[in-house]
Amino acid sequence: MKDPKFKRILLKISGEALSGNKGFGFDYDFMEKVVEQLVTLNKSGVEIGVVVGGGNFWRGRQGTNLERTTADYMGMLATTMNALALQDAIEKHGVPTRVQAAIDINKVAEPYARRKATRHLEKGRIVIFACGTGCPFFSTDTAAALRAAETDAEIILLAKNVDGIYDSDPKLNPFAKKYDEISYMDFIAQGLKAMDATAVTICMENSMPVLCFGLDDNSIIRAVEGEDIGTWIR
Repeated sequence: MKDPKFKRILLKISGEALSGNKGFGFDYDFMEKVVEQLVTLNKSGVEIGVVVGGGNFWRGRQGTNLERTTADYMGMLATTMNALALQDAIEKHGVPTRVQAAIDINKVAEPYARRKATRHLEKGRIVIFACGTGCPFFSTDTAAALRAAETDAEIILLAKNVDGIYDSDPKLNPFAKKYDEISYMDFIAQGLKAMDATAVTICMENSMPVLCFGLDDNSIIRAVEGEDIGTWIR
């Protein structure tokens, strides 16, 4: 690969992305393609933090009779399954990986600690942050913004199943306009949904740029190389 443009990144990957075209659970072939990119970046000296969603197992208040906090904690457990699966896949390539969880689940993951996470990154370990923020009512997007700010990442890479940010849903509107770049305030004012408003506000307050792009065989590497893909929020 080319010389990376960033030394330390925070990758936010949705749970749905890990399910590939299956819509539920894991698509191991697709996950392997994601992992191979992370391994390549790691070996090129890029320090990598990952926040993973849980939508391939549980998304929001799927059970309409569930109390909100219960539903959100169930989502945190779903992110833990994804984090462990990613850890296993990465370590099969010989790259040391740590899962840090925002809720107490010490049998399978370290408790989240900023100093420890930063030290892992400095030692070349990939750190996967599970359980979101550890609090209900906050999304994994918000967790990504927090972890990026806390670990001094240079950028958030927001890997989605759409190739950027549009003014409306491109799946529903064939005339939807794709943005190359949008400011934090314009994103919030227009009520766009690619990232939640709380997360964007945190990024704005910390001058944290976000690059939103479609996840494919080589898009993470291309983003770190500085290729012009996706949509910037900055």
